[in-house]
Amino acid sequence: MEAEINMQVDDDVTRKPRILLAASGSVAAIKFSNLCYCFSEWADVKAVASKSSLNFVDKPSLPLNVTLYTDEDEWSSWNKIGDPVLHIELRRWADVMIIAPLSANTLGKIAGGLCDNLLTCIVRAWDYSKPLFVAPAMNTLMWNNPFTERHLVLLDELGITLIPPIKKKLACGDYGNGAMAEPSLIYSTVRLFWESQAHKQSDGTS
Repeated sequence: MEAEINMQVDDDVTRKPRILLAASGSVAAIKFSNLCYCFSEWADVKAVASKSSLNFVDKPSLPLNVTLYTDEDEWSSWNKIGDPVLHIELRRWADVMIIAPLSANTLGKIAGGLCDNLLTCIVRAWDYSKPLFVAPAMNTLMWNNPFTERHLVLLDELGITLIPPIKKKLACGDYGNGAMAEPSLIYSTVRLFWESQAHKQSDGTS
C-alpha cells in the first residue's frame, strides 16, 4: 500500500516538534515501536525503516498516528517529474531526525556519504542546521572496531549527535558495550535538547 505524503511545512512556532525516527538493521529495532510511543505523546512523529530493520520492527504495534515509510514508498510515491520526492519531503518536514538503532553498516554508509535506501538518502539530503541524533547498536567487537571510531569522527564533523550505546548482555549472547540506549533515555535526551534550544531562542541567545 502506498504511503500517503502529507507534509505541509509551516512556520508556526507553537506547533509540536516534528520528529523523524529511523530504524536501521539491528536487533535493537525490536524496541522501535516503544521509541515511537515515547515520542508520539510529545511530538508529531513520522518513521522510516530500512529493509533489513523490518526483520525486527513490529509494524502492527506502532502507534496509529505514526506513518511508517519504507524503501518501497520512495519509488511508489513518484511517477513523473514534478512529483514529490519522498526523502526530500521528509527532510523538509522534520525538525529533528533520530536514527535508533544505528547499525554498523548504516554508520559506515553515512560516514562514506552513501545513499542507497530511503534512510541514507534522507541523511545525505539533511539540512545540518537541524539536529540529527544517532543511537548505535552493534556487537561489542563491532563497536570496538577501529572503523567505528573513524566513522564516528566523521559524523561528529557533520554535527551529528551521538547517544552512546550501553554495556549489557547483547542479543548474540556476548556481554559488553554496544547495546542501544534505552528508548526512554533517547527520548529524554532529545526533548531536553529541544527545550533548551527553545529556551535560548526565547531569551534571544544562540
